[in-house]
Amino acid sequence: MSKPRTARIQDLVGLIHSLFPPSLAEEWDNCGLQVGDPSASVTRVLVALDPNEAALAQAVASGAQLLLTHHPLLLRPLRSVTPGDEAGRVVLAAARQQVAILSAHTNLDRAAGGLNDWLAARLGIAGCQPLAAGDADLLKLVVFVPEGHEAAVAEALFAAGAGHIGGYDRCSFRSAGTGTFRPGPGSHPFLGRIGETEQAAELRLETILPRALVNKALDKLRRAHPYEEVACDLIPLANRRSDVGLGRIGRLAEPCSLENFAARVKSALDCKALRLAGGEPKSVTKVAVCGGSGASLTSEAARQGADVLVTGDVKYHEARLAESLGLALVDAGHFATERIVVPDLAALVGRIAAERGLAIEVREMGVETEPFRVV
Repeated sequence: MSKPRTARIQDLVGLIHSLFPPSLAEEWDNCGLQVGDPSASVTRVLVALDPNEAALAQAVASGAQLLLTHHPLLLRPLRSVTPGDEAGRVVLAAARQQVAILSAHTNLDRAAGGLNDWLAARLGIAGCQPLAAGDADLLKLVVFVPEGHEAAVAEALFAAGAGHIGGYDRCSFRSAGTGTFRPGPGSHPFLGRIGETEQAAELRLETILPRALVNKALDKLRRAHPYEEVACDLIPLANRRSDVGLGRIGRLAEPCSLENFAARVKSALDCKALRLAGGEPKSVTKVAVCGGSGASLTSEAARQGADVLVTGDVKYHEARLAESLGLALVDAGHFATERIVVPDLAALVGRIAAERGLAIEVREMGVETEPFRVV
């Protein structure tokens, strides 16, 4: 095993973006690096839900050079950066203490293996699919490879993240044909002679990839391909992605009553209290979830046959809508449905960093509290 290398902030930004591409984020969101120098070294990361003064203080006390949070620090443009508000104080203190702040917000919510998958797993929901499927943002990559080199080129593309279709990976299509070319002066052809037309037995290799991975895939493709000039096409696709999107919907292993399911939610998410609204199904089998504020998915959850939607921040008219649709709502709160991001994201980042040979330690925020009190 090679010796772990010193990591930089930009390595962690790249790691987060590879897991949770910014292209998945909502238009109004502001995920990514909020404060800090991308070239600065980092040996310790603190993961927290909120980028507040308490989280920054714990990052400084623990010797972390990066505070990784779910909620962004800078969600709206700032007119000024002063100690007059918490955002300004955090920006100033982070710069002074040389702590970078990085957020993964709605891109983490919508990504495969992100917040909503973690929430569904906590509640024992299996066979999950996105409740609201993500936009396409997919490309077909077509490249022409001389016979005998297609396996190496395909492996390079798969390593870059190409070839994923739903629950399948390493997906490609290959067809044989004949390529023609004539090397010009100053070229260094893999096959043929300068000035002479050459015919080569080639394979057309096709695969699929998200637009966010194009640069990485093309870089690995050029390194693996034997030709000096690589012929490839990038074709936009209108396919909807089945692996990403807002919320999740799946089934419990065994049906249970709404009361028993609510008790499960309260225990699994360590909630002090729940709010129930909407319909009262005789039993709960099909369950939809959306961490944070997901009541906008009420109609979609009902359309897909969910018995209950677990989310937070349910408003009066959303509760009335669920009531009219016969869909039960379990409002576990914004905080409780999202704080699971801290242990799960910390574990994931630590594992992937180790796989990439990055010498970093990932810690979890010690105590974060619900902003509401139940009386």
